[in-house]
Amino acid sequence: MGLKKNPEYGVLRAEYLQGCSVEVALNIIGGKWKGMILYTLLDGTKRFNELRQIIPGITQRMLTLQLRELEDCGIVQRVVYPEVPPRVEYSLTEFGQTIKPVILQIREWGSSYKKAMGGHLKQSNSN
Repeated sequence: MGLKKNPEYGVLRAEYLQGCSVEVALNIIGGKWKGMILYTLLDGTKRFNELRQIIPGITQRMLTLQLRELEDCGIVQRVVYPEVPPRVEYSLTEFGQTIKPVILQIREWGSSYKKAMGGHLKQSNSN
């Protein structure tokens, strides 16, 4: 797995930049948890445990991994304060803020999809 060092954004995996632009975007923000992390950070800076409480079902390990990837991609910044106990806060970088309209549009699409398809979904255990 090749790594590319970008002084502004940290270490970026080379495969994130391969393929068409849609593939690049989905490599960076795709997956089960990244969208929810980004959506939550649209409201502003959050501490790790705040993110865990807001995003149901995400494990501590998975949240850590996803935040690291987003940080390496230059989308999320992590600030550690020299306090005891240590305080760590996460927020969108300046470039990360550019994803806001995309995330909000995904939210709108999801809402429309739920409304349109809600009546078409099969009920589980409905035999």
